[in-house]
This record gives sequence, structure tokens and C-alpha cells, in this order.
Amino acid sequence: MRIAVFLIAAGSALLAQGPPRPASEADEPRISVEVTRVQLLFTVTDKKGRFVTDLTQNDFQIIESKKPQIITEFTAETDLPLRLAILIDTSNSIRDRFRFQQEAATDFINAVLRPKEDKAIVVSFDTSAELVADLTDDAGAINRAIQNLRPGGGTALYDAIFYACRDKLVQDQPRYKFRRAMVILSDGDDNNSRYTRDQALEMAHKSDTVIYCISTNRTGQEMDGDKVLKYFAEQTGGQAFFPFKAQDLAQSFENIANELRHQYNVLYRPDPLKTDGQYHPVEVKVKGRKDLIVRARHGYYAPSIQP
Repeated sequence: MRIAVFLIAAGSALLAQGPPRPASEADEPRISVEVTRVQLLFTVTDKKGRFVTDLTQNDFQIIESKKPQIITEFTAETDLPLRLAILIDTSNSIRDRFRFQQEAATDFINAVLRPKEDKAIVVSFDTSAELVADLTDDAGAINRAIQNLRPGGGTALYDAIFYACRDKLVQDQPRYKFRRAMVILSDGDDNNSRYTRDQALEMAHKSDTVIYCISTNRTGQEMDGDKVLKYFAEQTGGQAFFPFKAQDLAQSFENIANELRHQYNVLYRPDPLKTDGQYHPVEVKVKGRKDLIVRARHGYYAPSIQP
């Protein structure tokens, strides 16, 4: 399952909701998990990166536990309502290109958000994660929140991902009736989070969120933060972009917008059905087409049900 998240920092009355709590064994995520079916949102491209949108249910094979699964629902170029989170790094490390990032993010919202269908949140993160705009279909309110952001402080990327997934993106139910996606605009460095990278990724999986990342690293060299961004994107079925110039940010946002319009959506009932609370790897294949590339999340967390 996938979810889109965009985080951005700014001042707002909504900040009263506060940052995420530190992890503990008693801190159970407030996320319900579908017991009988798994949703997968994914894209298919050729080797030149062009979207392939004319495939049918019979073209796909889903493998779990080395066993083909039976697809129960299938939609090509899904039009499901979008639940989007924008995560924008407002730490000192991105100060010199912050204004252009705001403009590119605003243009993206205007292109993607459909009134009365899609909703988005804005969360900023520097020394902590702060909710700037709550879930809304009002593009104007989201854009104002983005424009009010100001850079400064450390970087709590993992906390921002955890909070957006756990507390916001899963509010609308049933979960399989929505697409959830996250767009992170950051250099990928984290020096202030209470949650770990893997805890943030686990929460993204449990909330069925697909993560897209746009790196703000302009050194021309791959840094540790870039590897973190690639990891989140690859594991959730999203994509990471590395624009070298600030002006290339707009193209990265446009690429994400195009991908959100060219997704396949499938649901299947795992066989055998497990309720062990564990992570289960999944693979999506196009039958007999080695020339095509499928980008999907690598697995899901089964619900944990006590006997």
C-alpha cells in the first residue's frame, strides 16, 4: 500500500498538536491494518523511463512466500483520491536555495491537488517536526503554509516521516480506497530525531505510503544523506531525484506529478494469510516482459492478532 507525504516548516495554530513522541515498547502505532487484503500501488516503465499504461490484470504476477497470489481487484492509471504529505527540510543546511524550493513545491500542489477529492498536509522539520497545514483540499491554504516557512535549526527527518504517516495519512478509511504518497525535500541528513531510520520506514510501510525524495545536495558527490533518500524511495516503491541546480527542482516535482497519474492499483488476499505482525516480502512482475521495469514497494507488515 502507498501513501504520499509532503512535510514543510512554518508557524501555525496547528502546531499545537506537537512533535511525535519518543519510541518505547509501550508506544503502539495508532494504525489499523487490513487483515484480509494487501494493496499495492506501482508504476511500470520501459528501459527509457517511459510509462507503460496499457497493461491488464492478466499481465501481472504477484509473488509472496514464493507463491503466486490471486489478484482480487485491479485498476490501471488509478484515479483513487490522493492523501499527500509534503515534507520540507527547513534546517540551516538548505537556507541558500530555500525560496526556489518553496516556489517549486507550490507549483506542484497546484498541478496535483484536485478539489473535493485529494487532500494534503504540510509538515516542516528542523530540530523537530511541526504540522504547518492539516489535511485539506484547499490548495491556497497549503501554498500559504509553504510560503510562510523559514529555515533554521537542526534536522529531524525520521521524526517527520513517522509523525506524518502515523498521525495524519491514515485518517481516511477504508485504507484501500485512497492513495498515500510522501514527497521529501531534504539533503537526507538527520541529527535530531528520536525515531530511527528503520522505525520511520516501518511506519511508512504500515501506513501504505509511497515515498518520493528530492535531494537538495548540490555538491555533485553522493553523500550519506543521498543514500538515505534512495533507501526510503526504493523500499516503498517511490523514486529519488537529485537535481544539480535549484532550477531543476521544478522538473523533479513534475516527474513525481506525472508518476502519480500513471499508477496501477491491485489488491490481493495473501495465501497463506498470516497475522504474525511481521514484515512479508512481495514481488510484482510483468509476465514475459524483461524489457519492463516495475517500481513497487518490497513488502508489507501483516497485522498482529493474538489468539
